Amino acid sequence: MARSTGTSANRRIDIVAAAIEVFAEIGYYRATTAQVAERAAISQPYVYRFFTKESLLVEALGVSWQRIIQAFQHVIASSKPKRLERELISAYEEIMHAHRSEILLQLQAQTITEQPIREAMQQGMGQVQKLVQEAFEKAGMEDAAARTSDFLARGMLCNVAMAMEMPNLMHKK
Repeated sequence: MARSTGTSANRRIDIVAAAIEVFAEIGYYRATTAQVAERAAISQPYVYRFFTKESLLVEALGVSWQRIIQAFQHVIASSKPKRLERELISAYEEIMHAHRSEILLQLQAQTITEQPIREAMQQGMGQVQKLVQEAFEKAGMEDAAARTSDFLARGMLCNVAMAMEMPNLMHKK
């Protein structure tokens, strides 16, 4: 159960954290805001004070994409060009282990067709793609666009392998 943090801003964070867990566990369509409220240890009307179910998923996706972007920005700022790709992979693996529910949430959201959710996914993936490709270009990697595409594809395969509990699908480089 989420603990009460007091302020409205902190309660919003609690609600989003609870939603990430609930949506990842049982899926967006099966989950209810009542389940999210229960996980956050608040009333359902209080959830609706801040979010609809759809806007809650969009917010949760934003949190998950920001975590990846910030981790990648940190790696890019501190990594040597020859180690860049390996360190980005390591940063992503850390996120997969520490924030598994966020990755499962993104994986599920790839199939959701509601426009705000699709836009949140497109925006997040687009930001990551741009960030990685620009870093690969700056590092002088040959065919940075193709390397970026391969990097993202491997990341998506890692997501599937994690979700299916099939680590043998992941190829270490």
